[in-house]
Amino acid sequence: MVFQIKSPAFKEGEIIPAKYTCDGLDISPPLKWSDVPEGTKSIALICEDPDAPIRIWVHWVIYNIPPEKGELPEGVPKTETIGGVEKQGKNSWGRIGYGGPCPPGTKPHRYYFKLYALDIELTIGPGMKKKQLLKAMEGHILAQTNLMGRYTRK
Repeated sequence: MVFQIKSPAFKEGEIIPAKYTCDGLDISPPLKWSDVPEGTKSIALICEDPDAPIRIWVHWVIYNIPPEKGELPEGVPKTETIGGVEKQGKNSWGRIGYGGPCPPGTKPHRYYFKLYALDIELTIGPGMKKKQLLKAMEGHILAQTNLMGRYTRK
């Protein structure tokens, strides 16, 4: 049993459907996780593009997800809190919630959905950036798993 993340919308290394990008509806893809480590109190997710020209581009920051939830549905609302528990941070556009792949040019980019199992529920409020979230998670990561999808604009 290994902590893992999957999506019914695309498999590891495959093309992310345009529906989940700036060329489509720009909604978050459905994600599912399994084999959460014992002692996990919350789940956090960071989606980023390491192939962006200037710096790693952050597409989504979401945390305090109840581990037993087992999934994030398609089209998570772009609000600071979800269900009173889950919190969303700011992406590299400075907006709350998911911002889909929108790479410049025609070179393919990789998008990593990084899922973290944490031994605490984070006490930080909504609106955190990736760097702040990573700092808050220090010393509390029980396991990490990734799902990578690709996207190229036509």
